[in-house]
Amino acid sequence: MTQIMKRVCYNKAMNMEKIEKAFGIVLSHVHALESHLATHFYEALIEQNASYTGNNAFPDLALDQEALRDLHLTKQEWQKVYQFALIKGAKEMHLQVNHQLTPDAIGYIVNFMIETLYTAPALSILELGSGTGNLAETILTGIQDKTIAYTGFEVDDLMIDLAASIADVMQTNAKFLQIDAVRPQVIDPVDLLISDLPIGYYPDDAVASRSVLASQVEHTYAHHLLMAQGVKYLKSDAYAIFIAPSNLLSSDQSDLLKSWLKDYARVAAVITLPEDIFTANNQKAIFILQKCAQGKAPFVFPLVSLTDPLVVKAFMEQFRLNMV
Repeated sequence: MTQIMKRVCYNKAMNMEKIEKAFGIVLSHVHALESHLATHFYEALIEQNASYTGNNAFPDLALDQEALRDLHLTKQEWQKVYQFALIKGAKEMHLQVNHQLTPDAIGYIVNFMIETLYTAPALSILELGSGTGNLAETILTGIQDKTIAYTGFEVDDLMIDLAASIADVMQTNAKFLQIDAVRPQVIDPVDLLISDLPIGYYPDDAVASRSVLASQVEHTYAHHLLMAQGVKYLKSDAYAIFIAPSNLLSSDQSDLLKSWLKDYARVAAVITLPEDIFTANNQKAIFILQKCAQGKAPFVFPLVSLTDPLVVKAFMEQFRLNMV
């Protein structure tokens, strides 16, 4: 079994006892701060992260913070602690679907795709709708043989503060900017674009009307606008990896999207994801686009399981065969 398959199934290098102890300390601090500050889970988690990294505004937590440091968690272990915390927070805060973290197993598949598609030692990545930063940290902690310059665009100020505070604790080089990614930005072209696309209508028709994907009869889909704007930031022939509804190319307004694709990008691959990891009517797939490229028909693969080693191995073999 390859190293990546081991990561997909289970990362045995992590010390679960340390992770559980660290999660217990973090959770107790968060609940104490929720009460002390009369705030919600994620704001309290941001304050806990600030306290851990040197803000001594809460001296009562200092002893436990030192115990947390004494665990000497690896970046991978820290990420697992935060995944537990983010899941707990999402349940307590009843977060909308667009703010929930990208499942770990999907992140590992994205890592495999990146490692397969890009062989250069350095890589610039832009993520649209970076949310809690979980997908960013999965990439930055999981791909260790490349120098990655990562930037995340996110419109929600709470998500930005949360993701940045987690990156501070984990000491990764992720950079998060509060930006409405639908609106054009002046940036250097990047090697790779990624996005677990937020789904829904974009509310500002005046901004949407500037896009070739603008609907003339209703609000335009935000995820369509993000795809079109994101591809503009790519270098020529570079890839975009989108996690999107599996019916992306057959849903409402898909005719606009398919017309745009003819002129700006080709669909290089469509990987449907297991139904059992999503709620009903929220099935997703991974769409890989290549900017301004002509090529063969898309690679299509039904990935029916993320835990069955034989299924994952078959996918990886076929992906390499068709995409390299």
